[in-house]
Amino acid sequence: MSGVAYHLGDLAKELGAELLGSGDVEITHAETIQDAGEGAICFLANSKYRQFLTTTKASAVILNSTDAKQCPVPALVTDNPYLIYARVASLLYPVSAVTGGIHATAVIDDSAKIHPDAWVGPCVVIGAKVEIASGVSVGAGSVIEDNCVIGEDSKLVANVTLCHDTQIGKRVIIHPGAVIGSDGFGNANDKGVWFKVPQIGCVQIGDDVEIGANTTIDRGSLRNTVISKGVRLDNQIQIAHNVHIGDHTAIAGCAGIAGSTTIGKYCTLGGGVGVTGHLELGDNTHFSAQSLVTRSFKNPGYYSGNLPAVPNGEWRKTIARVRRLQRTNQRISRLEQTACLSQDESDSSQED
Repeated sequence: MSGVAYHLGDLAKELGAELLGSGDVEITHAETIQDAGEGAICFLANSKYRQFLTTTKASAVILNSTDAKQCPVPALVTDNPYLIYARVASLLYPVSAVTGGIHATAVIDDSAKIHPDAWVGPCVVIGAKVEIASGVSVGAGSVIEDNCVIGEDSKLVANVTLCHDTQIGKRVIIHPGAVIGSDGFGNANDKGVWFKVPQIGCVQIGDDVEIGANTTIDRGSLRNTVISKGVRLDNQIQIAHNVHIGDHTAIAGCAGIAGSTTIGKYCTLGGGVGVTGHLELGDNTHFSAQSLVTRSFKNPGYYSGNLPAVPNGEWRKTIARVRRLQRTNQRISRLEQTACLSQDESDSSQED
């Protein structure tokens, strides 16, 4: 992927980073610290990769002041190397501007309102009373059902489905295969037979949200499902009906959020986290990968609820010990009862 060339000194001024070494070095692309060559800029944010610093062939490295002492090449010095790298990469690889137009194979209802600056790609289907704002890009094969609204400069990459009445904010990015606004899992039981509960809410996506590939967000059953501004959702996440996710929360791949749960602002959920329904997770709560969350956590903090993998033999022994706990508890209870009876008999004998 080709980029735009910058001098390192210009990048330092643009991003407010400290320049170490020559500012005349030309930066043409980004690479990893171990693979970088001439013209490349890389970053060091994880100590696991410090071993590659002294031998890197990069033209420049983005790092903190401590690592800068060992850096053999020009550098951008900052307290947050990963953030500065992200901004450098955005400059080196700018996103192409959307060119307005509608592909000849798109199928669009006459009542839809599409801004002339928006792009509608091949084989897109757009329903009645849809509103698409300026700068929107709707990628190939996407389906937008009736009454959906898409805000300015949002991008549906390809094969995205927006079910009816879904509301998308500004500058939202939705990756291939995502489904927004499908029915929530609402079923009432009638003597063993399931009766479908109508899902009459919708999904509201705030500004500057990014939604990963094949992630699904269910519409509300009564209240709306709400994804607030700045939220980041990884690939293959399931978000059930009536869930509310607060500003700038980030959720990693394969997490599952059950219905009517509220997640606060600035939270993080690691990969594979499972959250049961009707819970409240407060602002700045963080859960490690594979955690199972079955109760509310309202206080800020870092939480874990799993057992890391160990050798299989050790795991089998641990499980065997857990299974013996019930018998151990029963024996302790019997001993306590016997001790109590003995104490009662002793007290009675002393009274006599």
